[in-house]
Amino acid sequence: MNEPVTSETYAAQLRRLAELTARVQEQRAEANAWHAQQCAAADRAVAESADEVNRAERELAAARESQELVDAETAILWQELNGRLGGGGRRAGAPPAPAQDAAGDPMPLLDAARDLLRRTRQPGELPNSVNALLALCGVVGAVLAYALGAGARALGGRADGELGVGLPVLALVVTLLGPVIGLVPARVLADRRHAVLSPRPVIVVVLAGLVTTLLLLIVT
Repeated sequence: MNEPVTSETYAAQLRRLAELTARVQEQRAEANAWHAQQCAAADRAVAESADEVNRAERELAAARESQELVDAETAILWQELNGRLGGGGRRAGAPPAPAQDAAGDPMPLLDAARDLLRRTRQPGELPNSVNALLALCGVVGAVLAYALGAGARALGGRADGELGVGLPVLALVVTLLGPVIGLVPARVLADRRHAVLSPRPVIVVVLAGLVTTLLLLIVT
């Protein structure tokens, strides 16, 4: 470009200068277009990054809200479980920490746990295998009532006046209540097994207590 031209005319030098000027303008235009394209691409990349950041922030906020909801539901269910186990002197302790490799939606698991607690909260029937314990409750209740009645009769025999008349009557009432006194420990047994005291267990207890009371009255 800067080499001297000795054989060319002034007009040829002007043409060469015009060609060089046009080439420089073309290269400048290409550079400006490339720069504009790069700026536009950078602006698009910044806008896309901003959209991704906003989306990530929304997802993070939703994840935190979901985590708080899951933690709250877990605490409620765990407290209910502790309350259920507390009657037997046991405790489940603190809720377990989330597993490191846990994946998926935890809500179905919480729904299943809630349904399980709901179903276990409904009391069932005492099984037939506890009939012997129920009968024993009736026997113990009748024996205890008879012993209290015998003690009251003995005191009435040594007492005078109204006390001497009232104690035998009280002894008779206590003795007659013997068949139903066994329902108290039977109720405790049903509560510990999370069951209801249905008519069948009541009949077993009362019948055992009644038989025991009759036998004690016949023997004595």
